[in-house]
Amino acid sequence: MVNRKELNPDAGPEAAFGARLRTAREDRGWKQDDLGGRIGYTGRHISGVETCHKSPTRNFSIAVDVALGFTGSAESFEREWRKIKHGVLLQGFPEYVGLEGRAAEIRLFESGLVPGLLQTREYAQALADAAVERGVVTAEQADQRVSLLIERQAALLRTVPPVLIAVLDESCIRRPIGSPAVMEAQLQYLIDFAAQANTMLQVVPFSIGERRPFDRAVNLLTLQDRSVVSYVESETQGHLDRELSSVIPLVRAYHQLQAVSLSQTDSVDVIHQLRRGTP
Repeated sequence: MVNRKELNPDAGPEAAFGARLRTAREDRGWKQDDLGGRIGYTGRHISGVETCHKSPTRNFSIAVDVALGFTGSAESFEREWRKIKHGVLLQGFPEYVGLEGRAAEIRLFESGLVPGLLQTREYAQALADAAVERGVVTAEQADQRVSLLIERQAALLRTVPPVLIAVLDESCIRRPIGSPAVMEAQLQYLIDFAAQANTMLQVVPFSIGERRPFDRAVNLLTLQDRSVVSYVESETQGHLDRELSSVIPLVRAYHQLQAVSLSQTDSVDVIHQLRRGTP
């Protein structure tokens, strides 16, 4: 234990893979040699993957799944390897997804698009297909994006579900995505979402102008121990932050945003009006 290296899962997808591998191994009381012996690798190789000195391979990930009993499950290391291989996830996002699935409260702000946790499969598929057409991702990567999104949504269907607060810029509900039928179903999904006991939906009207405090998507998680984590994402980068000194200003700005947003009742009315105008 003297030479045990501290791992930073926020350092990137491979770091998150390695940190999760160590946790899964130690939860079973296995040393690196123990796991290595079960999957046909040396303990040194296991150490290399955990500390990011070696990249995981598909065969390695499949073997780990067999040893840990994760084959075909949401915890599959082979599935995580595919996300690393094809670049589906931004830095910081793998750990964020893990925390999101266990959070007591989730607060979202999005501009331009309905946030992933509130997207219908058809809406998400339209976005993924468009990315394929632009040459940004392959068809396989697009399928992985949609599959990961559905897994994230399913993780919130718990006995005690998290409080889920979504504040959407007006552009999210006015920008047409997919066919008229896809957009109409998405708007109805938002209306149904707002009716749930553990949710809140607010629309930020265009009229607030420069008073909108955020220029990019912001996610805030309150964990079971009441700590707060932020995840802010741009087009090419994601940043997970646990430091109170930088998270608290985002929480404060989120409250300010809610104060200038429409109430949930008025927000749902706006969506109803827009939906009635959808051909």
